[in-house]
Amino acid sequence: MGGITWEPTAFTSATLILDYLNRDSTPNSGGYPLDKEYDRDEFYGEPDFNYHDVERTSVTGLFTHDFDNGFVLRANLRYSDLTDDFGYVYLYDFEGRTGNDISRTYYGMNSNAEELIGNTIVQYDAQFDLFDSSTLVGLEYRNASSEDSSFYDDPLSTDDDVAAINLANPVYSGGPNRLSIQRSNDQDYTTKSLFLQQNVSFNDRFIITGGIRNDVLDLSSTDISGVRSSDKFSETSIRGALTYKVTEEVSTYISMVESVAPPTIGVKPERGKQYEVGMKYAPINTNAIFSVAVYDLTKEDVTIAVVQGNGTIERETIGESNVKGLDFEAKVELTDHFSMTGGYSYMETEVVRGTLRNGTSLKDNEFVAAPNHMASLWGHYTFPGKDMSFGLGARYTGSYFFDAANTAKSEAAVLFDSSYSYQIYKDTDLTVHVRNLLDEQHVVGSGTADYYNPGREVSATLNYSW
Repeated sequence: MGGITWEPTAFTSATLILDYLNRDSTPNSGGYPLDKEYDRDEFYGEPDFNYHDVERTSVTGLFTHDFDNGFVLRANLRYSDLTDDFGYVYLYDFEGRTGNDISRTYYGMNSNAEELIGNTIVQYDAQFDLFDSSTLVGLEYRNASSEDSSFYDDPLSTDDDVAAINLANPVYSGGPNRLSIQRSNDQDYTTKSLFLQQNVSFNDRFIITGGIRNDVLDLSSTDISGVRSSDKFSETSIRGALTYKVTEEVSTYISMVESVAPPTIGVKPERGKQYEVGMKYAPINTNAIFSVAVYDLTKEDVTIAVVQGNGTIERETIGESNVKGLDFEAKVELTDHFSMTGGYSYMETEVVRGTLRNGTSLKDNEFVAAPNHMASLWGHYTFPGKDMSFGLGARYTGSYFFDAANTAKSEAAVLFDSSYSYQIYKDTDLTVHVRNLLDEQHVVGSGTADYYNPGREVSATLNYSW
């Protein structure tokens, strides 16, 4: 990534940024058998068909002009082009299997997307005795197109495209003999948006925020059989918040935010509404901050990925969902050399209404991969008189369900991380991070196979400042 900024005056600036990404990686392990825990070094997929290639180019232009009378004009424009292809072979295991031979199947997708998005925003700031006002009005335009095709094989078919594998003597046979394109779609969508936001602060204690936004969405798509369809939506969303500074140390807030997600043809947009109440406490003469928040989030027309009975993955609309939760976070500098950061999250998830295609009711079920409890604690120590520091932390993840029907559940897990930083010489720092320090292994996903968490990961960063 690189960029250049031009400032012809103290009130005007223009910036051009070029961002290019080219990444070749692997999507996953291909899975492990269901009967017991296996060594994470074992691989039951296909080395010749296990890829995830991403190439992205984006060009961004940013312009700002301050009229020096309370008005500020901002204009932003970005063009991006993305290619994202992946494919892999995975196990198709089942409970009660006998013998060492396990069927396998393949899944993948090729996708391309282009997007042009821009906005123009005018902001006006003014002061009136005890009031401070900030008004923001903006227009946004987005034009995007995408092409994607997915391919997968029915593992129950007698026409096997991928050979089975023997657990006792794994022999790789190469990728599938052919790729069966099961779904293809070309989609174009245009969004035109108008938004207004008003902030008012009073007596340096009250801050009121209100906003409204309207999105007009034009959609069109062509499926694998050449059938073209289109749809149009006009959606309005609002937001509001009130912050009250109780004392110099304590502030509280309450907020309500609505959201609208772009839909697919013939499906209502996914709408969300969140209510949140929170408090922040920053004791005077102490480098510390504590925050707590309680929220209630509802989404309608939610879509999730569901593993079908034949091993394929389909996206299904389940209806309405709700999440209630509590978040707590603390950052404390206990001494000049030692600090701690901790957090805890409690979350209740519920499907309010919805069924899968086979008629299975999801009412009152919990979300997939949504633990009720999560917590983290991190300590960081800087050695006195030395350009060296050390950190140690722990992450706790409670149990959660693997599937939408809530038939299988994970176990709770604790992972440890560490960091070490050393100033090699002036203005040059070396930092080493280790995730999953003890190389713990547990199942994080399960369907037609088990999937494990990543093993120990070590990364090093070298920083030099001029």
